[in-house]
Amino acid sequence: MNKLLPAILPLLICASVGCGSSNPWDPVEVTGKITYEDDSVIPGGARLYFMPQTPPLDAKTFPRQGVVDINAADGTFEYVTTYKYADGLIPGKHKVVVSAGSRGGSASSAVPKVYSSVTTTPLEIDTADSPLHIKIRKP
Repeated sequence: MNKLLPAILPLLICASVGCGSSNPWDPVEVTGKITYEDDSVIPGGARLYFMPQTPPLDAKTFPRQGVVDINAADGTFEYVTTYKYADGLIPGKHKVVVSAGSRGGSASSAVPKVYSSVTTTPLEIDTADSPLHIKIRKP
């Protein structure tokens, strides 16, 4: 038994204290594509920000936004990141903000300004609908 104690002690500690992150939501993998309404690719790519519509659990526990860079060649995206690289999005609905250019710089003429703010974007997705196909109008 004394030889087993060092091997099982970490498991017992994890079981009693918890080994997971402090994240109260389990992110889900989301993939997809963003194009113009005519299915053409946004020139220069883009970065998407997913603003969760999930209410906070309490005054100190808020869901975090997700972010992903778009593949400029075909408009696809994967590896959405919320808490750690490629962990996905908080389950549920999200407003989508589109920033032209893959490094999140200022919006360019490739993306209409309406999509650049959480208060004005008409885009909303649900993680249950992955893989997503987000369409925006051409400027």
